Amino acid sequence: MRKGPNTVRNQKLNLQPCSHRVIIPLYIPNEEDYYQDAFKIFKMCLVSVQKTAVSPLKISVISNGCIASVNNELLKLSQEGEIDELIIETEAIGKINSILKALRTAEERLITITDADVLFLNNWEREVLNVFEAIPNAGMVSPVPMYRTQTRYTSNIWLRYLFSKKLRFSPVKNPEALIKFAKSVGWPGLKPHLTDVTVTLEGKNNILSVVGNAHFVGTYKNEIFKSMPKQNSVYKLGGNSERLYTDQPVLKHGGYRLATYDNFAYHMGNTIEPWMISIFENLNIEKKSYKDFENFKILKKNSLNYFLAEKCFKKLFYFEFFKRKIYQFKGLTKKQVELFIGGF
Repeated sequence: MRKGPNTVRNQKLNLQPCSHRVIIPLYIPNEEDYYQDAFKIFKMCLVSVQKTAVSPLKISVISNGCIASVNNELLKLSQEGEIDELIIETEAIGKINSILKALRTAEERLITITDADVLFLNNWEREVLNVFEAIPNAGMVSPVPMYRTQTRYTSNIWLRYLFSKKLRFSPVKNPEALIKFAKSVGWPGLKPHLTDVTVTLEGKNNILSVVGNAHFVGTYKNEIFKSMPKQNSVYKLGGNSERLYTDQPVLKHGGYRLATYDNFAYHMGNTIEPWMISIFENLNIEKKSYKDFENFKILKKNSLNYFLAEKCFKKLFYFEFFKRKIYQFKGLTKKQVELFIGGF
């Protein structure tokens, strides 16, 4: 039997102001072999993103079928205020579906989705915000520039800036960071021609961004997720899940997929190395100040632009002759074109 009135009935919410949410899906089914360092690496990711952000973040962590000992540690972190939203799924529901648990109710203007093995560096958020300010049509910005991303879901950029000097090949800002990424995914390194030049887009105040990016970490404008499929993904990992839920929605809203010109985060992989500890221990705690990002352009769904860019113009890059001419037009020498066309 209910006795007396509910004391919170008709009371309005009084939440802490925040315009940026970070979503981290976490999958640690055991703490042996491949996953031996997984929770320590996650802790480095969590602490680094908190330390180095310049605005007060809200952090959502989704436990995707993690073992009980990991869930207990996550509960402690939540109780200590290190995690704002903790969702525990006892059954592994897949990476994208884990992200959707937090994403579908997120109201913050910007949403950063990151793997749990990313080490954030000082200035990462500041530099990401600079790109959004300099290039109004930016829909997703990663703090990690990658090699060979110039034609990865970027057809709308090429269509818009094909004859503009703002889109061009530029020297890679931080070749060593590219090499570190290659090693983090098990490669021995990178050939020199993969670390010499990259395609950049110039925005306001001469700010450069790299065209294209990778999936493992990126900041999105919230509105682009209105174009996600309504149903959940059928894949645990991979398949067409990232294309449908994080790639195409950016393009359908006319957004550009970009990265910062310099590197402001590292992919750690599944093994802790001395250089990671050194960087982590030397991170500075940034002073936080609330930002509402109201000056950022709101991207609206644009079916015509999507059709012209993705269904028509994109096909021109299937022709090697066209690609060669465009790459030369944008600043590559004939020798560099051969290396680009020839692949790895």
